[in-house]
Amino acid sequence: MTGGIIVTAEEADRLHEKLRKEAAAGGYHLNPDGGFAKSLIQGLLVNEKRYGYPACPCRLASGTKEEDLDLICPCDYRDPDLTDYGACFCALYVSQSVLKGEKTPGSIPDRRPPPGSGPKGSDGAPAGERPSLAYPVWRCRVCGYLCAREQPPEVCPICKVKKERFERFM
Repeated sequence: MTGGIIVTAEEADRLHEKLRKEAAAGGYHLNPDGGFAKSLIQGLLVNEKRYGYPACPCRLASGTKEEDLDLICPCDYRDPDLTDYGACFCALYVSQSVLKGEKTPGSIPDRRPPPGSGPKGSDGAPAGERPSLAYPVWRCRVCGYLCAREQPPEVCPICKVKKERFERFM
């Protein structure tokens, strides 16, 4: 129970299994420490009951979905955190190297911009003042999957090839 909101072990177990399957299907991995992962999942469930959406349990959500879209799990910062640090900010998701025990994630800085700073592109300029895209577009050379982000995914969510098989598309 958190703040009067009750989350049952069964609810946490069901969501854990659902997230584990979704992660595996997309080439991602949940934290192998089951107790730790389930405590984060309980936080997701509390936030879903509190706000109506599963905001990251390790960040302060505003309670306004439009303001928190970047914090809905899996958050917008998961993939760059996995690439740079081996785990997302809350460490629910971990990289293959962390899963295998080849890397231990350390402290992960929060990538979320301060409130009121508005959307910014990769060059730091306000989004409306640039003729270019905020993120590069990456294309999987095997299946054609496209994504717009700083780096290509570690594994293609469609055909499961590694990030080396992506090319910058735009």
